[in-house]
Amino acid sequence: MNTKMICMGALALSLMTGAALAGSGTGTSALDDPAKMSPFFTDAGMKTMKSGDEFKKAWMALTEDDRTAMKKDCGDDAIAKAHDNFCKMTKELGGAN
Repeated sequence: MNTKMICMGALALSLMTGAALAGSGTGTSALDDPAKMSPFFTDAGMKTMKSGDEFKKAWMALTEDDRTAMKKDCGDDAIAKAHDNFCKMTKELGGAN
């Protein structure tokens, strides 16, 4: 009986840990988060990016952690290529690594 309880406890712990890690956002780009990215676009489909002062205002409204994550993502060639215009704008603001 004790062996069954230990095995069930270990299984439950591994399932909870896996679920927690899956929800942590690791392996995804901050630039793929619609909640963070939508303020930079004029349309709901996020096809037309805001320009100039509007972009800067949206950028400054982010938390420092969000800006840091986005700058880091723009430093990755593959991610930056997928978000070319956004990363160009952050570089113009002096923010991309």
